[in-house]
Amino acid sequence: MNYDFRLWDIHVGAPHPFYRHSYVDNGTARPTPARYHDPAFAAEEWEKVFARSWLVACPVSDIREPGDFARFDIGRESFIVVRGDDGEVHAHYNVCPHRGSRLVLDDFGSQSAFTCPFHSWRFDLDGKNVAVTDPETFRPEVLCHDINMTSVRCEVAAGLVFISMDPDIVPVKEWLAPILPQLELYDIDKMHVIQHRRSDWGANWKGGVDAFAEIYHLHAVHPQTQCLMDDRTQIDLYPGGLSRQFVPFAQPSPRFADQESVNPGIALMLRDAGIDPATYGGTAKETRAAVQAAKRKRAADHGLDYDKFSDSQLSDSTVYSLFPNAQIGCHPEAVFLHRFLPHASDPNQFTYDTMILYRHVDAPGYTPPAWMGLSEDIDTSGETRPDVVHTGLGEPPGLGEVLDQDSDLLPIVQAGARSRGFRGPLWSEQEGRLRHFHAELDRRMGLGEPA
Repeated sequence: MNYDFRLWDIHVGAPHPFYRHSYVDNGTARPTPARYHDPAFAAEEWEKVFARSWLVACPVSDIREPGDFARFDIGRESFIVVRGDDGEVHAHYNVCPHRGSRLVLDDFGSQSAFTCPFHSWRFDLDGKNVAVTDPETFRPEVLCHDINMTSVRCEVAAGLVFISMDPDIVPVKEWLAPILPQLELYDIDKMHVIQHRRSDWGANWKGGVDAFAEIYHLHAVHPQTQCLMDDRTQIDLYPGGLSRQFVPFAQPSPRFADQESVNPGIALMLRDAGIDPATYGGTAKETRAAVQAAKRKRAADHGLDYDKFSDSQLSDSTVYSLFPNAQIGCHPEAVFLHRFLPHASDPNQFTYDTMILYRHVDAPGYTPPAWMGLSEDIDTSGETRPDVVHTGLGEPPGLGEVLDQDSDLLPIVQAGARSRGFRGPLWSEQEGRLRHFHAELDRRMGLGEPA
């Protein structure tokens, strides 16, 4: 049964062709919890899902010039994404064909060729072998085998580089077609990374996807957000496990008792839009509209192209899920990119990788959204690419109050998912993106609808 279902209408201000609610009935089945902890499920998932999907490898800004490369590790594999001498983007397994050594150990950098640290075999940026150390010591029949790096599909869309281990996968823009025009509005290709954090969490990667794909938990896990975030939301579901959710900012949740006072969270949003909280005469629940109007005025004053955005896109977080393991939170000024990376062998661990990308604009008051919590010393010019800050399992991740709360909670959820007493998740319509994700997962895995 298909019908137009919405929990709440977020009352979009300016009309926009992309604000058409899209609902998919994914049923009411209760899936087995084995998907969260069973090693056999994880092994099959790697082959049927990750090895056959488009995966977000890096922002295109990480490989601006020929020779620029970024390393992308996921599960048991490592890849090199590189800008070739021809200006095109290429991707290869990070493996030397001689003895299997990793070729690149740095997260990113720039070089004219790849040299194996084990025996100094060299490869050009296209992956072609250009030097074998002491070739006369090999029988000719050995070097007649393929001695080039193994390349993978690599395509660029919406300012992001995607790779796939499946040579026959559909083009990335065809897969992204339902949401690609929306993502392209944000000009991510003109943004650069200003913060990159990576931390290891004691949970299955799907537990991370689940937690970040709904805001049903905010009142319980992140009650401090209720003063400035409305947890009424619009959910849109698209083919291929793609989804979108609007998270209204700059107004209190209906669960929050005080809808009138300009609390510190609301004051933060006002200042971010260039409004002095001391002279603001409206109520907290009127702040969202005031922020939208102020941002439109600032854009008009400084020649920013905000006409392409709806009112809600100016104030809210528009969050997209890209199956299987990426989420992009979009704002006109900046986006955040989350990736949930499965562990190579343990389904009870994953790596949470998060970046903030920002487009520098020389206009008074134009900054990344203040709620992103960036420190004042962060370089937003785009001149330098920040290092990846990586914290191991059990270490305080230092991601900020809200994300640290998630990192504390997910191991507790993972422990419960392994209990005999847990018979599988029961999703509400507020968790529709979760059911949509798992329905696509089941389709990829060849699973029928559970009883």
